[in-house]
Amino acid sequence: MRIYMKEVYLISKNKTKILAAKDVFDKYKIELKGFPADYPEIQSASSLEIARHTVCQAIKDTDLPVIREDHSIFLRAINGPGPYASYFEKQIPAEDLLKIMNNFIDRSGYFEVASVYGTTDKQLLEYVFQVPFKISKEIRGVSQDGWSGLIILDGEKRTLAEYPEEERTHIWGRGYEKIARHIVKNKG
Repeated sequence: MRIYMKEVYLISKNKTKILAAKDVFDKYKIELKGFPADYPEIQSASSLEIARHTVCQAIKDTDLPVIREDHSIFLRAINGPGPYASYFEKQIPAEDLLKIMNNFIDRSGYFEVASVYGTTDKQLLEYVFQVPFKISKEIRGVSQDGWSGLIILDGEKRTLAEYPEEERTHIWGRGYEKIARHIVKNKG
């Protein structure tokens, strides 16, 4: 039986975000719980603004320590789609994105990850970082969900679709790591 010193509530149903957060918070003996309510995601050109808005709503409604994380995708050649990536992935299949990207020399991009932590005393801590990648010249991998068969993280030779999420949770956990360190250092 694991004994936790603190607890924090993650506002997300995204399996990858939950896995990355759990890996980090377990290390710090902070219990990760699911948030008991859903909040609609606002539309914004900023992942930080999206995450901040949700956390502000949650800490206004409760006295719980909450976290919300939002990811954006930026392809440098087209300076986007940003926080609208989910919509674009549904509208532009990987095959079509590949055709578009073949018109550009610069195939680089990055995920922008914004993590916001709302404390029980209604304070906000915000962290934003980038995860660089490039677009492959062909679709590769078994799980070709969205554009994952095209995206190769820096330092990798495989696309996201060519290896399991568990191997890369540490990449997405940087914001959670900063939050966990803050919780431990400040006891809340």
